[in-house]
Amino acid sequence: MTSDSSPRLAEALAAGTVVLDGGMSNQLASAGHDLSDALWSARLLADRPDAVRDAHLAYFRAGADVAITASYQATFEGFARRGVTHGEAARLLALSVRLGRDAVARARAEGIVRPLWVAASVGPYGAMLADGSEYRGRYGLSVGELERFHQPRLEVLAAAGPDVLALETVPDAQEAAALLRGVRGLGVPAWLSYSVVGGRTRAGQPLADAFAPAADVDEVIAVGVNCCAPEDVAGAVEVAARVTGKPVVVYPNSGEVWDARARAWTGESTFTAGLVTGWRDAGARLIGGCCRVGPEAIAGIAAVV
Repeated sequence: MTSDSSPRLAEALAAGTVVLDGGMSNQLASAGHDLSDALWSARLLADRPDAVRDAHLAYFRAGADVAITASYQATFEGFARRGVTHGEAARLLALSVRLGRDAVARARAEGIVRPLWVAASVGPYGAMLADGSEYRGRYGLSVGELERFHQPRLEVLAAAGPDVLALETVPDAQEAAALLRGVRGLGVPAWLSYSVVGGRTRAGQPLADAFAPAADVDEVIAVGVNCCAPEDVAGAVEVAARVTGKPVVVYPNSGEVWDARARAWTGESTFTAGLVTGWRDAGARLIGGCCRVGPEAIAGIAAVV
C-alpha cells in the first residue's frame, strides 16, 4: 500500500482507468510564475515550493488521481550550472516527491477520498540541455553514457518514496534502453512514455521497435506516449498495447505548437475530452495531459472516465 493507504497503482490499472494531471508548467504559469529559466519549473523547487504543491493540489481538485512531480528538468548537472551543490540538488529532487505527498495530504483534508498517487518525473537527457534536443534525441551518447547520467537521479527519486517513476517525454529508443536498465532493482514501479510524431519516436524509430524492450521489464507497469499531438495518440496506444501487453499511458499536449524563436505557443487546441473514450477503448489506462493542458481539461477527462 502507498503512504496514504491507496492501493498500488498497478492494481488500480488492472481494475480500471486512472486520471493523470495536466501540465505542471501550464499551471505554474497560470498562477503568475516566471518559467523563462533553463531550469524551467524545477527552479521553483528551490524558490517557491509552495507553488509546486499548490499546482498539484489544483489538479487533484480537478479530478486527477496522479500528481507528476516537478523534477522533469531537475538534474544534478543542471543544478550544478546554477551553483547548486550535489547534496542540495539531491535534497531538491527528494523535495519534489514530498511536495506531491503534501498535496495528497491537503486533498485529504479537503475531503477528497479517492485513491491518489505521486509519480516522480524523470525527464530525458535533452531536457537538461534546455535546447530543444529532447524533441530530437540522437544526442551522440551511448546507452551506457545515458545510463550513467540517469542513474543517480533515479536512485534519489526512488529513495524519496514515490508510487511510480514516470520515465517521460523520451525521444529515442536508445535513451529508453538506458532508463529501463536504470529502474531494474530500484524497488519502485515505472512507466515509460515516448514523445512521438506519427508512428515513430522523435528520433525516428518505429514505435513497435521502441516499445518492445519494455515488455520484459517487470518494473514497468505501463507504456505509452506523452508531449505529443492528440492526433498521434490513438495509433500509439494500439501499438503499445499489442507489443507489450501492458496497460497504456497517454498524456498529450493541447495540440498547439511551440515556436522556439518567438517563445510562444501557436495554433489552436485540438485536445478534447471526447477523445478519451477512444483512447480508453484502445487500451489506455492512465490518461491525462501535458503542455498547455490545465485543470479544466483534466476535469473533462475525469468526467468521461
